[in-house]
Amino acid sequence: MELIDKLKWRYAAKAMNGTTVEQEKMDKIIEAISLAPTSSGLQPFEVMVITNQEVKEQIKPVAWNQTVVTDCSHLLVFAAWDTYTADRINKMFDLTNEVRGFKNEGWENYRQMLLNSYPQKDAEENFQHAARQAYIAFSQAITAAAFLGVDSTPMEGFDADAVDKILSLREKGLRSCVLLPIGYRDAEKDWLVNLPKVRKPIEDLITEV
Repeated sequence: MELIDKLKWRYAAKAMNGTTVEQEKMDKIIEAISLAPTSSGLQPFEVMVITNQEVKEQIKPVAWNQTVVTDCSHLLVFAAWDTYTADRINKMFDLTNEVRGFKNEGWENYRQMLLNSYPQKDAEENFQHAARQAYIAFSQAITAAAFLGVDSTPMEGFDADAVDKILSLREKGLRSCVLLPIGYRDAEKDWLVNLPKVRKPIEDLITEV
């Protein structure tokens, strides 16, 4: 299966060569992000796609000085909603009704159930839930990149508060949760590139019930 072969090819690139990823490929990666499943279809996150080198340079020191931050083609910052609000929930439900061209009683009842639940919860609890939805899309971006022969580097090693400040995310009601540099590996500088991929044996990972 081609997808499995691509996933075996991918790894977390530790060095990138600065080559720009073709726009057509980036468009497909971004579309894959938009198609990711999320709880109640709310898509409670946004993605900052950074190509501005000065902004990358600002982020690098608060991301453990990892060179992929500045040597990548596109730096993706996944930023989850800081909380769920009635306006945010209603916006997505209204969009669904607009796209589908009708209202469904069961769907409207479900809207009300969410309105009676999420906005009353603690903001930190809501952010954690939203961040998990962002991670689903984050994973889908990694897979899409690999399928297109593009490298990526999943990164949690960064100061989220500092990134939020650099990108003015808090003012937008967002909080950064994970970074994904996208680009092409620099095989000559990457110590990891030729090492075997290591994963648990399937029997240690999967339990059939």
